[in-house]
Amino acid sequence: MSAITLDNVSKRYGDVHALRPLSVEFPAGKLSTIFGKSGSGKTTLLSVIAGLLKPTTGAIWYQDKDIAALTKDECAALRRTDIGVVFQDHNIINELTVLENVRLPLEANGMSRTAAITASEQALAKVSIGHLGRRFPAEISGGERQRVGIARAIAGTRTVLLADEPSGALDSENSTKLFELLHQLTQEGSTVLCVTHDPLAIQYSDQVFSMDAGVLSLISHHDISQTYDFLR
Repeated sequence: MSAITLDNVSKRYGDVHALRPLSVEFPAGKLSTIFGKSGSGKTTLLSVIAGLLKPTTGAIWYQDKDIAALTKDECAALRRTDIGVVFQDHNIINELTVLENVRLPLEANGMSRTAAITASEQALAKVSIGHLGRRFPAEISGGERQRVGIARAIAGTRTVLLADEPSGALDSENSTKLFELLHQLTQEGSTVLCVTHDPLAIQYSDQVFSMDAGVLSLISHHDISQTYDFLR
């Protein structure tokens, strides 16, 4: 298990500060949740942690690596092996079966077909849709498609999950199942960082943050219930 630690990380576009300097740790085996309005910097934060964007300043430590100092190819390799990303659009391929959608990135990373099938079946079982492997995306529900995206993000050796508005297109029942799943993944040792507008996430989170104009703030346990009432 490995935490993600940010040290004085910022992101600026000219005079616009997408992320103000921040230092924070997202612990291993914990679900950390960030709330904030659209445009507050939440997706930018996930993108710099994933190595999709270079921060303007600071270091992002994962194991013994500074993600901010890695090359584009090294960041891509890290996402294939360690850090899974689930964006608002799960981006699964309609022409492929559920199993094929999860398997494809593993084989592209050099895993044998047999090993990729096994790893994909394990990931699908972990998100409780192992029985849907032969179906196509059009044949399953929106909540199930979101689980396919999560299975693809955690398949293989990945132990970090970055989720951007994962419940945005789900009803309350499927949102609850989703956050139960994210919490379950932390119980199994994964490090999960979720950005969301969904107040249901608070019930399953180990630490809760707010983000406003690129500034990240920890919400104390004393204030969490008040925050939940406000967001409902």
